[in-house]
Amino acid sequence: MLSKYERYSKNIMNRQALIEFTQRLVQQQSLSGEEGPVIQIVIDEMKSLGYDKVWVDENGSAIGIIEGASPGRTILFDAHTDTVGIAPGSVWTKGPFSGEIIDGYLYGRGAVDMKGALAAMIYAGAYIDRSKIEGRIIVSASVLEEVYEGGALKTVMDAIKPDYVVIGESSNLNLVHGGRGRAEIHLETIGQPSHSSSPQLGVNAVHLMMKVIEQVEKIKLNEHPSLGPAILALTDIISEPYPGYSVIPSRCKATYDRRLLTGETMEDVLGAITSLPELKDIPFNAVIAQGEHHAYTGATLTCTKFFPAWELDAKHPFVQSALVGLQKSGLAPQLSAYRFCTNAAYSVGTAGVPTIGFGPGKEADAHVVDERLSLDELEKVASGYMGIVQAVLGSKK
Repeated sequence: MLSKYERYSKNIMNRQALIEFTQRLVQQQSLSGEEGPVIQIVIDEMKSLGYDKVWVDENGSAIGIIEGASPGRTILFDAHTDTVGIAPGSVWTKGPFSGEIIDGYLYGRGAVDMKGALAAMIYAGAYIDRSKIEGRIIVSASVLEEVYEGGALKTVMDAIKPDYVVIGESSNLNLVHGGRGRAEIHLETIGQPSHSSSPQLGVNAVHLMMKVIEQVEKIKLNEHPSLGPAILALTDIISEPYPGYSVIPSRCKATYDRRLLTGETMEDVLGAITSLPELKDIPFNAVIAQGEHHAYTGATLTCTKFFPAWELDAKHPFVQSALVGLQKSGLAPQLSAYRFCTNAAYSVGTAGVPTIGFGPGKEADAHVVDERLSLDELEKVASGYMGIVQAVLGSKK
């Protein structure tokens, strides 16, 4: 018997083929910078499903186009292909690259974050009734998102110039219209080396950093009604020289992960630290980190690690149209916001293109041991993507 989600489209989606494709994606390991094999799987599937144009850009992202019956607007569906690794010492009860299916769940690294959404996007584009679409559907299987949110997506967007963007990160089947951003802050203190048998002759950079951290931890951060609280989390600290054999450390570095709210700037984030009166006599530096990431194609992407928060008004026409499309596909989404950072930090946070998020699973399902994807949600998400397309690009004739 066909489910209500399958019956929604004129072209009945092949559920089993969607599941098997998702399995193949999960079974192919794809760490950041090593996505080449999984991109080939995507390219082959897009071609076999009849995409009008398929190619790989200079960063290695796969892009596929479905042309509607007449000209119109362009909607881009984006899902990243890279995943985090398997944490040392973690014990999985299912093979992390097995794609094993048990009791309606597909197990494996990347199943939720976010190969399930990618598969659903690709199949939704392929099975849409093109005769009723005005415009273009584009699906991008982007790279390097786990290390550089929006970097590879920028290249995709520069090439196709979409009117709207849908990010497939986990939303618990809700419609996301905002998300926290992220910044990486590097702190550094400079001391004076001396032999550790005479520590009084030097200035211990670690002791200086301890004073800095003590004050930084007291900074009061704001809270947003939908994005939640801003966050400032210490993620690493290291002294130099290391190991410190019989020497007082002359340098100490610490890294903070700062989760951003809408409207916050680099000046705001750094100024909250550098203006602390208790630290005016302590020699230290605070900067936004610089990043350099290498794609499997050989391309190099550089960035300042500041990825802004974003929020699209709940009354925006794109939000409202997408909401209607999801409801017509048999879903009952609530409006919500991402608490983590996504490629939307670029698409709307920087580029200003109206963007929403919709995907299977909860945020807490990502990056975990025994990551798993509900096959029921996989099917619903594919139907939901079709509903969004029909609501936004559907012919008015």
